[in-house]
Amino acid sequence: MQAEKSDADTEKNETLNDVTTSVANEITNLKIEDGSTSSTPSSPGSTEPGSFLASFKAFSKFGDPKSDGKLITLSQSDKWMKQAKVIDGKKITTTDTGIYFKKHKSTKLGIEQYKTFLEELTKSKKVELAEIKKKMANCGPPGFTGGASGVGKAASTVDRLTDVSKYTGSHKQRFDETGKGKGLAGRKDIPDTSGYVQGYQNKDTYKGQ
Repeated sequence: MQAEKSDADTEKNETLNDVTTSVANEITNLKIEDGSTSSTPSSPGSTEPGSFLASFKAFSKFGDPKSDGKLITLSQSDKWMKQAKVIDGKKITTTDTGIYFKKHKSTKLGIEQYKTFLEELTKSKKVELAEIKKKMANCGPPGFTGGASGVGKAASTVDRLTDVSKYTGSHKQRFDETGKGKGLAGRKDIPDTSGYVQGYQNKDTYKGQ
């Protein structure tokens, strides 16, 4: 009787161990698929922003409806870095990103290759990798420019389009120097029936005796 109980306990423990191992393997596989594991442990100070991977996936799909979000092109990367204000035309330019991106001999990079690309780029330009990743993680989805700058850009466009001093041709004749519309006179030639010849400068100056 004692032997049967011992065998039952052993079998129960083996089953429990198998279940635990299976669950652990599933968790590991999920992490690998999500790209959240690394071959080397991270130090406390090197933890990258949690939204960096999400931003990578979003920009790697930008302009490519067939993309699964796992590979990013140079143009998509430049779009991302411009929106994040990483590419500023001074410290880092599209020429710089092109050089280091193409060193990987591929038109598309996966997340691990892309991290290496950023490390090489920031090292050569002497900028902080962590700061660059932070900007790229927090720049918002593709196409997002922010409220304040968007309003300012719209106002600038309106000012440019309503500046009558820049009008030419027939449009120029529709406004006076202050920008006020001339109405019908600015849109249609009205014949002069005053009796004076064209070009006469002293119209309405004669006073009868």
